[in-house]
Amino acid sequence: MSVKVVVCLDEPIGTIHPNIYGHFTEHLGSCIYEGIWVGEDSKIANTMGIRNDVVAALKRINPPILRWPGGNFADDYHWQDGVGPRAARPRRVNMWWDSEEPNQFGTHEFVHFCRMIGAEPYLCGNVGSSYPRELRDWVEYCNYGGDTTLARQRAANGAPEPFKVRYWGVGNENWAAGGSFEPEDYAIEYKRFATYMRDYSAPLYLVACGAYGEEPSWTQGFFSKMVKTPFRDVPRLHGFGVHYYCGTAGTATEYSEQQWYQLLAAGLRVENVVNMQRAAMDSYDPLRKVGLVIDEWGTWHPPIEGRNRAHLWQQNTMRDALVAALTLDVFNRHADKVVMANIAQTVNVLQALILTDGPKMVTTPTYHVYDLYQGHQGGRAVRSFCDAPAITFLDKQDKSASLPGVAGSASVKNNMLTISLVNTSAAEESDLAIQLRGGTCSAAAARILAAADIHTINSFERPDAVTPRAIQVHLDGNELHLQVPAASVAVIRVKLV
Repeated sequence: MSVKVVVCLDEPIGTIHPNIYGHFTEHLGSCIYEGIWVGEDSKIANTMGIRNDVVAALKRINPPILRWPGGNFADDYHWQDGVGPRAARPRRVNMWWDSEEPNQFGTHEFVHFCRMIGAEPYLCGNVGSSYPRELRDWVEYCNYGGDTTLARQRAANGAPEPFKVRYWGVGNENWAAGGSFEPEDYAIEYKRFATYMRDYSAPLYLVACGAYGEEPSWTQGFFSKMVKTPFRDVPRLHGFGVHYYCGTAGTATEYSEQQWYQLLAAGLRVENVVNMQRAAMDSYDPLRKVGLVIDEWGTWHPPIEGRNRAHLWQQNTMRDALVAALTLDVFNRHADKVVMANIAQTVNVLQALILTDGPKMVTTPTYHVYDLYQGHQGGRAVRSFCDAPAITFLDKQDKSASLPGVAGSASVKNNMLTISLVNTSAAEESDLAIQLRGGTCSAAAARILAAADIHTINSFERPDAVTPRAIQVHLDGNELHLQVPAASVAVIRVKLV
């Protein structure tokens, strides 16, 4: 398959906010307990109870922001349960995820984990089963630098200096598990909660609960209640958090070639989500003062046999890696619309970057996509076009469907151009000819993520079955030529003159 790619260096889209490469952790299955927290007495190497191997792996991919404690869990979580001496913390029912919550991992542990991996903490507050005072007090506990009772409590619990947590979610999926609100009713609650969340040691960035998927009715109902048209300054509203899971086709590890394409196409539908939700927001917020946040996204496969269905543990293949790459490329191409995104979830749950089993740990193919795409963080996205044959397949209703044979994105930072391209074909390699317009290159190098089989995983027995490797790039003036295998992700780094 011959593919022509044009990168227009003189056609900027916008800055790719580093937070687009964010992550998400929830008290769900073994994401927190075992995946991150093992306790200070564990035989697994740890620092203050947090796994050293997981910390080291995450630091390598430069995570900008981490969302916690949910998810559904957030709207039945009371932060006071998770502070103070661990032996005295209460044990609660985790009503959403069929387990009991020991509260050994709370606010201090989470903030410490964020500091260890270099990420900003993003706390999701309880709207569904709580009241404004509780969230207001959590902000004071985390951020107030004076001599109040809550500030003293934080200091007594080991943190005399404020945490300076900037990012706060005001509820989660409040159209369902977060209280089953109508959008207009949630808007009233949002304004009530946000009124009491004050800037102490850090200016807050408050994220409202947005819609699910492409459907704009929640967005329209929420904003119509928040403001009158035309849009006026809305106090205490900075981000709008939309969720999108592309689901599955087949299972996590067993799927046909048609199901390979079905899932990739479902992943690409996130572009419709971005365009439709931003358009709905623009009708009330034409100056885009409120940022579009996709703070849950990813694949969601049927549960693995022998594992608790409620714990959402799933294996991660090359197919998941391509979904991740295609999705991140969408966010890059729409850097003027998306300000944050958080893949679900970091460890052991859904589209995890890391899997653990007792003392064993492995990074997944999705992890390696984040490693390869680091060059995009903070870059200036520029227009790019892929002239590639479309791939046709049968969708889940046995109707003809198609997706691009190659898709990608491009950005420039510090005179370095990063081009990421996904060959979606399950069987055909691509001969890529990349033409640069509006600039001159002096050198180029490329790495790819690929495997001989589209079902390949990184297992504890074969942890490096899928890992990036270098490939050759031929430079011909202002054109780059390279050959990439089927079902692969390629990232080309180009030095500009």
